[in-house]
Amino acid sequence: MRVFRTVLLSTLIIIAQATQSRVPSQPDDPKTALLLIDIQDFYFPGGTAELVNPERASLNAQKLLLRFRQGRRLIIHVRHNSEPGGDIHDSVRPVQGEKIISKDHVNCFRDTDLLSHLKAHEVKRLIICGMMTHMCVEAAVRAAHDLGFEILLVRDACATRALTFDGKTVPAEDVQASTLSTLSRTYARVIDTVTYLNEY
Repeated sequence: MRVFRTVLLSTLIIIAQATQSRVPSQPDDPKTALLLIDIQDFYFPGGTAELVNPERASLNAQKLLLRFRQGRRLIIHVRHNSEPGGDIHDSVRPVQGEKIISKDHVNCFRDTDLLSHLKAHEVKRLIICGMMTHMCVEAAVRAAHDLGFEILLVRDACATRALTFDGKTVPAEDVQASTLSTLSRTYARVIDTVTYLNEY
């Protein structure tokens, strides 16, 4: 009987160790913050700077936001000081206790307390999404990388628009793909919302 108990206990320990080894790393190791960039009313239908498919991007951003709220993790909303339509969109509207940073530049680290806020909370990893992909989102990713943060850029929680240069119009989907391709691997791990929610 004693031998049986010993074997049973050893088996249970092995199973427990194997189970633990399959548990994914927790999002707070390293400590993580969600950075929502400029998801503001003027980018939506009827706004002064309407983007392509901002609703879809904002609903994916909302999923990330809800996950962070459920885990009581650090959430930072960034908004650009521009009117009319400068309010943060209802889909991701901040609640009490969530940090809001207002900026006057493309780079959300410039002339704001974003970096000091992240350092105060010992953040090492940033989950970034928002609008516009080729402007304020890209600027945030590049700046954060240069400051030493690990970055996950959630591509389908970002939106942009068509651009015209030298008489040629580049469709929004190409602007999006081009921007993401330049940021991928070198500056950030570029993933989609489902992947993030499944892995983290």
